[in-house]
Amino acid sequence: MVSEGVDGGAAGSDEVAAPVGLRLGGLRVDTPVVLAPMAGVTNAAYRQLCREQAEAGAVPAGGQAGLFVCEMITSRGIVARDRKTLDMLQFDPGERVRSVQLYGVDPMIMARATEILITDFAVDHVDLNFGCPVPKVTRKGGGGALPYKRRWLELILTAVVGAAGPHGVPVTMKTRIGIDDDHRTHLDAGRIAEQAGCAAIALHGRTVQQAYSGEADWDAIAALKQHVSIPVLGNGDIWEAGDALAMVRHTGVDGVVIGRGCLGRPWLFRDLVDAFAGVSSRTLPTLGEVASMIRRHAQLVVGYSDEPHGLAEMRKHMAWYLKGYPVGGEIRRALGLVSTFAELDDALGRLEPDVPFPVAELGSPRGRQGSARARVALPEHWLDDPAAVDLDLADAEIGVSGG
Repeated sequence: MVSEGVDGGAAGSDEVAAPVGLRLGGLRVDTPVVLAPMAGVTNAAYRQLCREQAEAGAVPAGGQAGLFVCEMITSRGIVARDRKTLDMLQFDPGERVRSVQLYGVDPMIMARATEILITDFAVDHVDLNFGCPVPKVTRKGGGGALPYKRRWLELILTAVVGAAGPHGVPVTMKTRIGIDDDHRTHLDAGRIAEQAGCAAIALHGRTVQQAYSGEADWDAIAALKQHVSIPVLGNGDIWEAGDALAMVRHTGVDGVVIGRGCLGRPWLFRDLVDAFAGVSSRTLPTLGEVASMIRRHAQLVVGYSDEPHGLAEMRKHMAWYLKGYPVGGEIRRALGLVSTFAELDDALGRLEPDVPFPVAELGSPRGRQGSARARVALPEHWLDDPAAVDLDLADAEIGVSGG
């Protein structure tokens, strides 16, 4: 594993006012870095890989090297005791802080689900999803569309904080700038979150209309930081550790949320921990080291399910792990179709282990990007009254977790 010093660019600046830890209620996170909940990605296996890499960095002895959030769980699924939903609430033995993102649109169901998460699953932190841009969610009034209804957002946040408060569990929320540039909601959402008692708010610097296209608006994140007194976490276009420090400088945020930047790169969390500790480093794994990580990832995934399901789950990760490496199409296809460890080991064994990290990939986007949508799918007359509370959002409830 090559780890080199970082010179120049965002990572090389001398004047970085890096936050000294992150406080979420009674929970302290020594390195203010959060693994974003990503459907089908941040299960217990991948969280463990990212956490282990973070703990290999310059974290204080016994400190909490970041916060690693479980993929989205639906409130309806929890309350209904849906088996698939409950099976997703898995945590590795070294996961000292259990963090879960909760999705829902009904205040009472969200509150009940929060109570179950805390009492039945020993969850230490609940994050609420108000940023999903998927049309099947927004057209029913859920996800990134919901914060437009300010009063309804307040009802949900108040109910969830009320359920978590007696247990001392902090509640945070994640949102976007707004539905589109004409309907921005982030400042109102921040004010409402603060008044409801949320411990922090995370902002993805894109609108729902942008989805994952274009560039994140860090100025909007800075404006939110100036608007509220609770901690603000910034999300969007953090591809390297230096980008995280650049966001802190630009916006003044209290911490950063890492999403697509870590796809196929759990090593990024080691670099992030070092960067916030003032240590300049960059982890550049050889292809052989990537192959070893893929194998370990597969073992962990299978350990939480079984070989056929676990290896099928691994297929989508292959392109992320191998991004930029000179790997032939035949091997890539084989890795994208693995169903047994024998097939996995055969394909991995055909990789050239000494091939160095493709440094040209540093700083480049990872994962989905796409293009902005012509318009956001919304319920009829959704934009008529932002204060409306006579809402029928039953169709926006998702009974089964996983995105």
